[in-house]
Amino acid sequence: MPTHCTPLFTIRPEAVDQPDILTLLEKLDAYQSTLYPPECCHFTDLRTLAADELIFLVIRHRDGHAVGCGAIVLRQPGEGEMKRIYVEPTYRGSGAADQLLRQLEKQASLAGCQVIRLETGIHQPQAIRLYQRHGYHLRGPFFPYGDDPLSVYMEKKLGT
Repeated sequence: MPTHCTPLFTIRPEAVDQPDILTLLEKLDAYQSTLYPPECCHFTDLRTLAADELIFLVIRHRDGHAVGCGAIVLRQPGEGEMKRIYVEPTYRGSGAADQLLRQLEKQASLAGCQVIRLETGIHQPQAIRLYQRHGYHLRGPFFPYGDDPLSVYMEKKLGT
């Protein structure tokens, strides 16, 4: 996949197991652990997925440091689940998350996804608004999730 560049950021696929990326994911886990009880935290270890099951992008500042990351886990043919979306707090509001979502959707579409689903939490209104801005709408739980009053389930059909 070609690298996507903007004046401030570069977005490209990278390995999950890099130290700076693992640090970002640890920060995401720590943040979510302050919002939800352990049974409601769905921490997917992306390192356990095969390369053909995963689209993983990293957004780096022009100085080279990682400021965010996100993944699409390729489920059934034509379907993907957005996971592990994180942007450092100092870069929220900079457009980094919007750029990351657009690139994830583009790569998911190229991989044959027609729909992307996601699970987020009720205590993350900024994330919910971000997804709504990008055309995601509310839906019920989907596999592997069950009914959870702390979860919000959303989806978007690509190409619409």
